Amino acid sequence: MSCRSENIRIELIAGSRKTSNFLWAVILFLGSLGFLLVGASSYLGRNWISFCPSQQILFFPQGVVMSFYGIAGLFISSYLWCTISWNVGSGYDQFDRKEGIVCIFRWGFPGRNRRIFLRFLMKDIQSIRIEAKEGFSVHRILYMEIRGHGALPLIRTDENLTPREMEQKAAELAYFLRVPIEVLK
Repeated sequence: MSCRSENIRIELIAGSRKTSNFLWAVILFLGSLGFLLVGASSYLGRNWISFCPSQQILFFPQGVVMSFYGIAGLFISSYLWCTISWNVGSGYDQFDRKEGIVCIFRWGFPGRNRRIFLRFLMKDIQSIRIEAKEGFSVHRILYMEIRGHGALPLIRTDENLTPREMEQKAAELAYFLRVPIEVLK
């Protein structure tokens, strides 16, 4: 989503509150809870899960391993739920041609550096760069090359943009900023 005028352009960046993250967090939570229940039922000798009789699973080594996987899965699931609730990675990119300033804002993990706010002069922007790696895992990232600071990623692959849409965004941004486009493959 973006807001555009003649002199100001604001691009909103979606964070970790995506449908895919919600699905993975739920699947991981339920799966790890199942592993933990099977491990606990094999230790106690009770059938807590009807389709998996505890007499067929010995606590050592299968029950221990399943309990370990269940606990590890719960930790990973809680990490995912925390990143979703904190909306890590969300923010905006603001390009102000009138003032000649570019502002990049992102939310990070809680702590002293939770708010990530970068400010640059537009005259320091050298180019807009598209990095594309095709193959089994498609990898496309849109960068802004800044003098003295290197490349700053703007759009990542996980936004599911087609190559044409990525090129269109890069062309619009380069035209707005009046800088050239570089393509790396």
